[in-house]
Amino acid sequence: MPTVILLMIAGAAVFAWWNAARAAAERAESLGRDACIAADVQWLDQSVQASGVRPYRREDGWLGLERSFRFDYSHDGVERMVGRLVLRGDRLVSFVGPSAGSRVIPFDRTRND
Repeated sequence: MPTVILLMIAGAAVFAWWNAARAAAERAESLGRDACIAADVQWLDQSVQASGVRPYRREDGWLGLERSFRFDYSHDGVERMVGRLVLRGDRLVSFVGPSAGSRVIPFDRTRND
């Protein structure tokens, strides 16, 4: 009987871990997509990839998980660029990627303005 209870506790822990990971991935996907829309760039692959998990100390003293994600975007549909974001819980703490107004305009040497 105690074995069944331990298996149920382990199953609940695995489910909680998976559920938290899915929620973080969905939040990261939403943030990456919104950043690409705001910067008027193309969001490639329509997804994010988890790139790391590490513990951190929360403000209340408990341990929490910091999850890192990466996503791809393109300014011109040809060159692929990598964006990265870090979530602590559901809070964004770091973002590297497209930003509004960051679009690069190629220099035209043939014009004499």
